[in-house]
Amino acid sequence: MDTGPRYVSKLTRNTYALILAGGRGSRLHELTEWRAKPALFFGGKFRIIDFPLSNCINSGVRRVGVVTQYKAHSLIKHLVRGWGHFKKELGEGVEILPASQRHSDSWYMGTADAVFQNIDIIRGEIPEYVMILSGDHIYRQDYGDMLAFHAEHDADMTVSCMEVPLEEAAGNFGVMSVDREHRILGFSEKPKHPQHVPDNPDNCLASMGNYVFKTEFLFDQLRKDSKNEGSDHDFGKNIIPSIIKDHKVFAYRFVDPDTAGDQAAYWRDVGNLDSYWLANMELATPVPPLNLYDPRWPIWTFQEQLPPAKFVFDDDDRRGAAMDSLVSSGCIISGSTVRKSVLFSNVRIHSYSQIDEAVVLPDVVIKRHCKLRKVIIDRGCTVPEGTVIGYDREADIKKGYRVTEKGVTLVTRAMLGQPVGGI
Repeated sequence: MDTGPRYVSKLTRNTYALILAGGRGSRLHELTEWRAKPALFFGGKFRIIDFPLSNCINSGVRRVGVVTQYKAHSLIKHLVRGWGHFKKELGEGVEILPASQRHSDSWYMGTADAVFQNIDIIRGEIPEYVMILSGDHIYRQDYGDMLAFHAEHDADMTVSCMEVPLEEAAGNFGVMSVDREHRILGFSEKPKHPQHVPDNPDNCLASMGNYVFKTEFLFDQLRKDSKNEGSDHDFGKNIIPSIIKDHKVFAYRFVDPDTAGDQAAYWRDVGNLDSYWLANMELATPVPPLNLYDPRWPIWTFQEQLPPAKFVFDDDDRRGAAMDSLVSSGCIISGSTVRKSVLFSNVRIHSYSQIDEAVVLPDVVIKRHCKLRKVIIDRGCTVPEGTVIGYDREADIKKGYRVTEKGVTLVTRAMLGQPVGGI
């Protein structure tokens, strides 16, 4: 079968992508108290939703719907400002699909129901294939390769997957077993004891939450599921287990061509505070596992027009400096030292402060003589002069900050007694 560029581009043009971006992200606690998880800031200037959207655009899939539900204001605002420039008359566009009770009196009741309630919108695009994507993971993937795999196998459904350590997958991911042809034989949603892959007793094959369907096949399955009152209306719990026996359902193993040797492809869930902090910290290493600087695969986003980052004062006791760090536009580091940190836009750090292993979201002001270590500072916080966080766990808990088991401290405006606004 022809799998050249023109063949793949024909597949991507005949595909409509639906990104499920209504997730609550409850394990991120106060970070998602006022925003959906896909709207959460990541990597210095991006939001999580930018990664699947950029994957679509870079892959040539330019008809995209974004399904929203939970506290979607900041997400919708970002989509309108950063992703509203496509030309519908050229057959491209990013549409926002909020829960609007189109086919029932209920809001979206599960991943499958979220797609079912938008069947009429999808049908209007007349796609040959529908690609359903999770909106809350960080990774780079060429969806054209998965579409080519799907077409080559004449699959009814294809599930994108990757090998994950058993302990990491337990209770967190859908896990599948496959034959030598990668046809799925069994699927369990978030099992406590995942089945390992035959050639590696330490790993299992985990679903990434990304699927490709033949359009009419998808519609048929969604209609059946909608009539099942006992269903959770979920792809992992209901749709996939119900079709693997009688239909052609295949597993596509995600491989990152930029990943060397036996290293696993880059894919991060960032589903809790520790994983979110760590994934940001990885970007500040000399050779990060995710390359944000590759011009062949840009990550698109909305970015305000801001002045360059600025470092001021060069005295022995008052030097503005940042080492092994990402520092975004609009930041001013005034006579303070920043190490192994990620500073988002418009962060102001005043003199004589020490910032280590910090994820500092936009519009934060850190006053003089502060010492912050292994922290996440939410957007818009003003950290008072002389504040010390990350050096005494019990003291931080008594002050009302949230401290994780691995010692990451979350600070929000509410915890500092400051008004909430701007998400």
